[in-house]
Amino acid sequence: MATAAVPDDPGGGSPAVSTPVISTADDPTPNNTSKTTLPNPEGDALPLIRSLHQRLCTAPPPSLSPPTTITTTSSSFKSKMSNLKKAVVTFAKFVGPGFMVAVAYIDPGNYATDIAAGSSYQFKLLFIVLLSNIFAIFLQALSIKLGTVSGLNLAEACRAFLPWWLNIPLYLLAEGAIIATDIAEVIGTAIAINLLIPQIPLVAGCALSITEVLLILIWYAPEKGMRGLRTFEYFVVGLVVAVVVCFCLQLGMVKGVEVGEVFRGYVPSRELVERRAMYQACGILGATVMPHSLYLGSGVVQARLWEFDKRMGLVPATREGEREEEDGLKGYIPSLEAIRHSMKYSVAELALALFSFALFVNSAILIVAGAALYGEAVDADLFGIHDLLSRSIAPVAGTVFALALLFSGVSAGIVCTIAGQMVSEGALRWRMRPWLRRLVTRGISVVPSIVIAAAVGREGLDAALNGSQVALSVVLPFITAPLIYFTGRDRYMMVRPGMARFGGHFGGEGGEVAGEVEEEEEEGVKGRLRRFLRRGGGQREGGVVRMGNSWWITGFGVLVWLIITVMNVANLVLLGKDDGE
Repeated sequence: MATAAVPDDPGGGSPAVSTPVISTADDPTPNNTSKTTLPNPEGDALPLIRSLHQRLCTAPPPSLSPPTTITTTSSSFKSKMSNLKKAVVTFAKFVGPGFMVAVAYIDPGNYATDIAAGSSYQFKLLFIVLLSNIFAIFLQALSIKLGTVSGLNLAEACRAFLPWWLNIPLYLLAEGAIIATDIAEVIGTAIAINLLIPQIPLVAGCALSITEVLLILIWYAPEKGMRGLRTFEYFVVGLVVAVVVCFCLQLGMVKGVEVGEVFRGYVPSRELVERRAMYQACGILGATVMPHSLYLGSGVVQARLWEFDKRMGLVPATREGEREEEDGLKGYIPSLEAIRHSMKYSVAELALALFSFALFVNSAILIVAGAALYGEAVDADLFGIHDLLSRSIAPVAGTVFALALLFSGVSAGIVCTIAGQMVSEGALRWRMRPWLRRLVTRGISVVPSIVIAAAVGREGLDAALNGSQVALSVVLPFITAPLIYFTGRDRYMMVRPGMARFGGHFGGEGGEVAGEVEEEEEEGVKGRLRRFLRRGGGQREGGVVRMGNSWWITGFGVLVWLIITVMNVANLVLLGKDDGE
């Protein structure tokens, strides 16, 4: 075995370490001529000692190490602020649909019920206003989930998931609720116009309500992109803010109201069990939780889902941009990423709009009535309430009340017409030009209002306004039942991971289930949907994400349904007794 000693570093460094070299069989040097150099222990230790010495000399003292931690903390704080800013900007893009839904909760029907409650029991029924808004937020969150996960609004889901013999009665009830709601909007708008401009008669005010709403609805074109849609939504937000400003002014005019007494009204009291209070509580619930708003809430979320999928490149290239002017997003089912991104912002924006603006307006109406009209306007209509406000507070209070009523009537008429369009399209697949659909939907409700105004005048309008709220009370349990059922079942709340799809529930070309294109052409879309549900929502193709409500959310939904049903039955019973007396 031969070794060669490495010479020392000529630069005065440490001596080289001599290590034995083991020769192999291929070594040409004979074994008897090799020399062995043993390692030098002292020389081998010197490089290690010098290396440790240099490290100790160049390392920073322990007291100077914290700046690294400070830099990390500063970077983490900046990251959190950046994420917060991003969340706020993203949330701002979702502002709009929740306010459109909130319009349904501040329509003219709420004026009559809240004023009657305030003038009869002052602030005691504020608890019912709060409870109604909690129910509304819960049910609207379910409608957003249905529209987001399935890509269908409530009317479309009823057509897709229910048999025809059950879907048709539900459609008739929904159409009746929309007509009853729209009658209230037309009456409220006509009364507001007459209060502001007495020279315009009520019949002309009813006719004007159809014109102004149709002109405004020219802006509503979801198929033309998000810019125009956001402009329309911001206009509706402006109307809601105008109503809020009007009632802020009215609250400022009210004198002698104790804040503590007002807040005690949000706590249950013994007056709630009285017969008249129960009757008015049922009226508040029926006027607050509006059936058409559930259809609207499930249908206005698709535009932002589409925007996300298109921006992230999750829309199939063959169908990207094929948005039809008449049919909107035909057969569009959002991707799982779009659902997870959009649903949390949509629900948060809805809760903010309802719990702040809608709750404030309904509370303000009742507070103003309780402070200024307590014991004086128990049976007064909107005309009488306007006169009482003008006399008891100031003439400008009556004008502000009429302006708030006008803004509420116009905005509620807009969203009610859009909801009527969704119901007719989804339940019957009724296809015609958008402007023609809105004209027909609006005309169905305007004609009865004009007939009532021409036949019986002011008294007839007030009776029709109260009757429309009773009709909504009857319809509400039938509309909420399928909503709670759909969102509580995994078979309807299944999502396939991957890209967005077309042709899922309501047509569109191309069978997306492998090997079933020919069957789809023969059986149609409903046949494919039945196969999809029968095999567990497409688990053969790699599994699905189940997004149905948990048992306790479904249980709470059933409890809400029972409370609404019992209160509405009590409303009808008490109404019948009052009529009998």
